[in-house]
Amino acid sequence: MSVSDIMIIIIVILALLCVGMYYLNKRGMKRMIQAQDFIDQNRTTVQIFVIDKRKEKPSPSNMPKAVYEQMPKSAKMRKTNLVRAKVGSQIVTLMCDKPVYEVIPVKKTIKVDLAGMYIVGITGMNLEDKKKKTLSEKVVTSANRTMKQQSEKKKAK
Repeated sequence: MSVSDIMIIIIVILALLCVGMYYLNKRGMKRMIQAQDFIDQNRTTVQIFVIDKRKEKPSPSNMPKAVYEQMPKSAKMRKTNLVRAKVGSQIVTLMCDKPVYEVIPVKKTIKVDLAGMYIVGITGMNLEDKKKKTLSEKVVTSANRTMKQQSEKKKAK
């Protein structure tokens, strides 16, 4: 076997990998669109009292057993954002995305959009204002604020 034969084999294998990744991505996008449609259809606004929030792997002890059994194996091994909250008279464990998880206050009553046991969003709260900011973001916002104050002083004179 010459070098050119090995290169041809490698190129064919890479082409097959690219085609396989394309079809897997296409199938994943279809599933994601179906899940988003389901969430939009079943969204309800509920007032909850947040008891605790943490990132951990789902287990039968912190999730309902029926939900845990239906979860895919990959989701069981991955850490998820779990929020323990009182909804009505029940204390339940809810799941949410990272942007929502970061702004949920603990030990407070908030209005959220729920789809089953999934927190879709928070209503009546601006997520950008509540998000934890990095040092560079804080410096930029304070610089913008001082620039506005200086321009207002110049206009007042």
